[in-house]
Amino acid sequence: MTRKSDLLECSILNFTQFGSKRFTLDELARSLGISKKTIYKYFDNKEDLVTQSLSYLLDKYLAEIDTIVSDANEDPIVKIILIYKKGFEYLKHFKPSFLFGIKKYYPKADKVFTHFSEQLVHGTILSLLKNALDKGLLQKHVQINLICDLYFMRIDNIAFKNDNLFDVYSSDAILQHLIIFNLKGVVIDGYKNRFFVST
Repeated sequence: MTRKSDLLECSILNFTQFGSKRFTLDELARSLGISKKTIYKYFDNKEDLVTQSLSYLLDKYLAEIDTIVSDANEDPIVKIILIYKKGFEYLKHFKPSFLFGIKKYYPKADKVFTHFSEQLVHGTILSLLKNALDKGLLQKHVQINLICDLYFMRIDNIAFKNDNLFDVYSSDAILQHLIIFNLKGVVIDGYKNRFFVST
């Protein structure tokens, strides 16, 4: 018996690798050895499947983010780095066509992704930057809202601007250049953490 979670897992794996438009419901049914009728038992149409599959993936990432944020042993700067380190593990498996496809063909899924990105940056990351500022880890003149907009909002657009940067550079190199180097520019003199030491 095929469960809804089986459909979501298989769908998001294939959508992110081949593109949400290119991977069809017929291919999904074939890969799971089921009929298309079984898919329609759980989803109204392909857009519903794409949207729920993306939500399923983002919920997994959110659970990992919550674990990072709640770790009392890490300072807020390290938490930001760990959140993006984990995020890049997800993004490196995305083909640019997946995100372009949802933007062009699946507005509900694009809305889910946009909402997630905004909540991550202007909710979680902004809160961590406020915490870092309160702890005296950031330079006093730093505008944390501007930092969020400049460095963190829609990193996916940078990573997939022309080609997938993850096909060209390692996740660690991208993490250093997009996240760590930018954070190094706004922390106080003398601040160190295990990620800063190696860069």
